Amino acid sequence: MLLAYLPGAVLAEEVSKEQIKGLDEQVQEIKSEALGIAAALSGLEEKLLHPSNTQLSLFVALAEDDDFRLDAVEVQLDGKVVANHLYTFKELEALQQGGVQRLHTGNIRTGQHDLQVTLIGKSPGGAEYRHTADFTIEKGIGPKLVELVLAGPGANTKSISKKDW
Repeated sequence: MLLAYLPGAVLAEEVSKEQIKGLDEQVQEIKSEALGIAAALSGLEEKLLHPSNTQLSLFVALAEDDDFRLDAVEVQLDGKVVANHLYTFKELEALQQGGVQRLHTGNIRTGQHDLQVTLIGKSPGGAEYRHTADFTIEKGIGPKLVELVLAGPGANTKSISKKDW
């Protein structure tokens, strides 16, 4: 009597495998569509939160061939802290290899704005180093990109320099 049910069980198992395979393909398609929707929503959110006519983006880079070890950066815009970042070893290594980090993106009105940048780190000899620099940003119509190039006390350049794009 048990043998009579065995062929039906094998057939049911084969159908189940085919159905499962079809379901897996549908799940993968749904995942792919969801990722596409998430990317589109992220782009729309960026445009809504930071329209290009009011957008300010601040980037950080390290001066070339500088042995300074950056620990942290604080950025104030018009007297308000807009960015505060502590660097990990991997982030510092990427910056030392020529990488650039987007530190802040926000909205500001057109006109002049005060920018204050403070860097904290250690000199090649291990001494604590802290430097603050003040800049003026002129925001026109359209997005404003500002690169802050940071250097230590032994560098041939200023500790903090600003490049407008």
